[in-house]
Amino acid sequence: MFGASSRYGAATAARYRTVDVNARVEGASPHQLIVILFEELMKALDSLRAAEAAGDRGRAAPLQSRALSILHGLETGLDMDKGGEIAVSLAKIYREARRLVTIPGAGRDTALEQARAMLADVAGAWSAIG
Repeated sequence: MFGASSRYGAATAARYRTVDVNARVEGASPHQLIVILFEELMKALDSLRAAEAAGDRGRAAPLQSRALSILHGLETGLDMDKGGEIAVSLAKIYREARRLVTIPGAGRDTALEQARAMLADVAGAWSAIG
């Protein structure tokens, strides 16, 4: 229904994804909002790697921007006063992930894989908290 062969497929699918995310965000607790951010971050990183593997820079650039924006949002949402050492460690992880996401050239795929693996560990821990 929303495949690439449809003239409106990609745009329609994007609108439905936006509606889905917006609906999930509306009733979410602060903890659930972070879970949603991590889910969207993982999707952006996976899509970014796929776009780059296909050589599609036109699709990759906005995905990279999305991933970087989410990482920035996660970092700025940290409460450094109450979060103590955990907040400091998370800030370091988010900064390193941003650095990895912006690495150009031959090592880019490996850097994106490292960023995703590092963030998946944090996302998994966050989901387990519950």
